[in-house]
Amino acid sequence: MSRRLRAEVSLTESQRLVRRSIRAICDEYDHEYWREKSRNEEYPHEFVDTLAEKGWMGALIPDAYGGADLGTEETVVMMEEIAACGGGFAAAQAVHGGIYNSVPIVEYGSEELKNELLPAVARGETQVQAFGLTEPNAGSESTAISTFAERVEGNESGSEGERAAGDDERDGNGADRDLPTATDEGSGYVVNGSKIWTSRVDVSDYLLLVARTTPREAVEKHTRGISMFLVDLDDAREQGALETSRIRKSASEFVHSYQLFFEDLWLPESALVGEEGEGFYQVLDGLNEERLVIAAECVGLGELAIERAVQYANEREVFGRPIGENQAIQHPLAKAYARVQAAKTVTYEAARADVSGREAGARANTAKYLAAEAAFEAADAAVQTHGGFGVATEYDVERYFREARLTRLVPITQELALNYLGENVLGLPRSY
Repeated sequence: MSRRLRAEVSLTESQRLVRRSIRAICDEYDHEYWREKSRNEEYPHEFVDTLAEKGWMGALIPDAYGGADLGTEETVVMMEEIAACGGGFAAAQAVHGGIYNSVPIVEYGSEELKNELLPAVARGETQVQAFGLTEPNAGSESTAISTFAERVEGNESGSEGERAAGDDERDGNGADRDLPTATDEGSGYVVNGSKIWTSRVDVSDYLLLVARTTPREAVEKHTRGISMFLVDLDDAREQGALETSRIRKSASEFVHSYQLFFEDLWLPESALVGEEGEGFYQVLDGLNEERLVIAAECVGLGELAIERAVQYANEREVFGRPIGENQAIQHPLAKAYARVQAAKTVTYEAARADVSGREAGARANTAKYLAAEAAFEAADAAVQTHGGFGVATEYDVERYFREARLTRLVPITQELALNYLGENVLGLPRSY
């Protein structure tokens, strides 16, 4: 919306600098740019490259590794601004993974890995855009994943760097092939399984992969025995151990999502990120902050939808007057505006609060729930304001509506957010 209509929240000087810088970048990409990307289902390389050139892909990387060393307060501003530009929620999602997938490496990667990888990520030369967690039979129940990374011990024989061979087996064409077991340089892992709804694989150099290293039935708690790995996607393809299948979808269509199939993928021991068996807790570690950023992206989308609706309501005339004079148009937009700004206030307050544990979880889940509902209401009101043109792609609001519907599903469903609040805030019995 016109920036004078966007309710202001109290910002630090650092946040104001982020807002000005991101707005300047977003202003270079008009509605037609995003319309074309949506129409052609084409990733917004130019936009992402500009962010990378300005150092924004390294927003959460410490300055010791060439990053911007920002925190949640600043990234909330950044991602709201990106979503509020013409690209909406999908534009934010185009860069979200590249920013947040660096966090586990910063927190749990070896010093060697951080020194080797993070400066290139901060410069935009290397992309860690893809995160593989969800599986066909393990969606919200993340501990039910079955993709397995089998540990194999090092092999003393063979030439340096050569992968040793295991037992011969037949591939799908009946030919003999050698299964990888280990290298002479140390122990490693062999990965088999599949992932689904893994986004941005086509624009990523590396994949953060979450897999079991101990069978679920062999651990006392199902959250144990899960590990995180950094997978070189080019190497995986060269091994012939990775196949991808794109999932066609009706929202965020220029951010492509895939199903991945791993067959005997060899990973060196150095691919392990953090401690073996502790991957589930490593994933959980940054969820609250990420949900706040998702909430900010929902807020930005809601603001964008209202902006376009207000513009149309002031310009479109029926019966000799602007349709915005009608309360049937005004009231839904005003109501949506109020809810978006309320969600914005909750999101920003949660981002600046110095809390942890259940209180942080309560704030993050509350913000995500409210912001997704507000974004959907705003997009719905925008479509209704446009009447029949609400479903015409040239006016964009139908795209905002599809994206707003998606926000009620990702990264967690609204029901799971309510489950958290019911159990951890209201003290009700666990419902699942």
